[in-house]
Amino acid sequence: MYRGTNWALRPGRAEDVEPIAELRAEAMREDLVRLGRYDEHRVRQRLRDGFSPEHTSVIEVDGALAGCVTVRPYEDGEGLWLEHFYLAPSTRGRGLGTAVLRGLLDRADAEGVPVRLVVLQGSAARRLYEREGFGLESEDPVDVLMVRTPRRPAAAR
Repeated sequence: MYRGTNWALRPGRAEDVEPIAELRAEAMREDLVRLGRYDEHRVRQRLRDGFSPEHTSVIEVDGALAGCVTVRPYEDGEGLWLEHFYLAPSTRGRGLGTAVLRGLLDRADAEGVPVRLVVLQGSAARRLYEREGFGLESEDPVDVLMVRTPRRPAAAR
């Protein structure tokens, strides 16, 4: 469990878009610079263009923005896309990402659906996803597509 202060998920709201765009820019900067893909405007605009409050949860620690995650149904309805999973640097390394991800995966397992995500090549986040059962589906020089097949529901373990 998260070894910090109290955290909670709350539903996303339209007014969250700008704080989350800033969080995305901060969270992705190092990896995008390393890959030669960082653009001050584009990193924020991509979030704005795809922001979906109805599928987004805001992660709060002691009532303050600490991160976000978006979970959307696949277009064909046969699984979930996990995207825009960002944590503020001050919250990393203490189990918050693991706690949030496990909760989301427990729900997917209960529904019996796979979960897919894309992570940047060389991102430290890939280790978290691999620990939680995601495997490589495909990759290119920038992106790694990962998938996790459903596990038995937690009650059946």
